[in-house]
Amino acid sequence: MRMYELLGFQHIVLYLFPALLFLVLFGLLLAYSHMRSQRNEERKSEIIERFPAGIEGRDAPFPLGLALIILGTILWVILYIWGIGVLGVKI
Repeated sequence: MRMYELLGFQHIVLYLFPALLFLVLFGLLLAYSHMRSQRNEERKSEIIERFPAGIEGRDAPFPLGLALIILGTILWVILYIWGIGVLGVKI
């Protein structure tokens, strides 16, 4: 039994708020997924490769959100390995 009932509610808010914030930001990131330029529409529709199975390749822009997620994952892995190996941090 908790001494203060409000403490349980505070923990729920502290768990849910970052998760909801991440979902909203991730949704916005997917909505505007790549940098806009003058040639984007042309690059999306121009076919540069044709494969035998009827697959067509385009030189579409790489999604910015995906690039940031990949970069963040790589950075986290490097810092995690460094923290465990060099500093001896107990996680």
